[in-house]
Amino acid sequence: MAGPIVITGGGTGGHIYPMLAIAEQLRANGVDPSDLRFVGSRRGQESTLLTNGDVALTLLPGRGLRRSLRPDALVQNLSAAWSLSAALVIAIAKVRQWRPSVVVSLGGYASFAITLAAVVWRRPLVLVELDAEPGAAQRLFTRYASARCCAFPSNEANAVVTGTPLRESVVSVDRSTTARAAARSSFEPPIDDARVVVVVMTGSLGSTKVNHAVSELARRWSNRRDRTIIHVAGRRDVADVRAHAPTTDGLDYRILEFGDMAQLWALCDVAVCRAGASTVAELTTLGIPSVLVPLPHAPGDHQMKNALVVVEAGGARLVLDAECTGAKLDEVLESITTPETLASMGRAAGALGRSDAASSIARVVDGVRGRS
Repeated sequence: MAGPIVITGGGTGGHIYPMLAIAEQLRANGVDPSDLRFVGSRRGQESTLLTNGDVALTLLPGRGLRRSLRPDALVQNLSAAWSLSAALVIAIAKVRQWRPSVVVSLGGYASFAITLAAVVWRRPLVLVELDAEPGAAQRLFTRYASARCCAFPSNEANAVVTGTPLRESVVSVDRSTTARAAARSSFEPPIDDARVVVVVMTGSLGSTKVNHAVSELARRWSNRRDRTIIHVAGRRDVADVRAHAPTTDGLDYRILEFGDMAQLWALCDVAVCRAGASTVAELTTLGIPSVLVPLPHAPGDHQMKNALVVVEAGGARLVLDAECTGAKLDEVLESITTPETLASMGRAAGALGRSDAASSIARVVDGVRGRS
């Protein structure tokens, strides 16, 4: 009897949602939920996002390493190394017990222990590389992988360009003019279809820098009756953003802690976002024009590299984090919010999209599983 397919990654939604998308597609291909397993970290969002389904979830200890020589960082890294050692002991025992037919690794600290255990026990390994610059964990295991599924073009050995897997609820969003008008009409409260709708989303925690800039932008636009800002501030900053929200007389300004992104992508004209892999994949798959503010100091500067792929294609404008102010966002958004420019940017972004990424990865996994 073949062992289960183990899908590992996590820590943030940028890994967890692709894990869900891959599992969703494997199930659609006929894999029974009992033949799937998720493995993630106790510190991440896995316990919230991966526990409501019928796929077994194993959570391991561990945390990411800080890239700093400061004393507090060194202390945290010692603790992280201890936790990682404990996770590795558990992972080696679990992989020996499960004897997985394939381990699918999406990278990040949450995936390291199970991926290394797969190498130790010589189980087939599929790496899913979500960023333009693969993370350290993915680079470490490249030589041991049976296949690599890359979101961005690659000429390296055993690499298959698949795109980033997205949930069906996102891939199926209809952004036609008629559907967008209907989405705005059904939003609560409804949005005037004559307004340009700007959706701001910088992750589940949010970005303090971007949040402050958007609050300033709302103040500058306070009298504008042709704009709507839907500001998904994230759980860390939402109370502060609401407390300092400007009084508006014309601007439709809505502050949310979280948002149903499939719903928000269905109605927006332009997005202001970080440049994580999943966010970039959603914007390009759906052909959404954007202003990208890459997270500075991300490992390997991967968010900047993700952003530049879209910017160079004409689907986005780049704003550096250090330059992200209300005035700068006002300047950039004003330069692109004509119907012609938004349509052109949308087409350019959409040309990069891969709506079939999850099915492409599932085919690779099935092929590797068949050879095991």
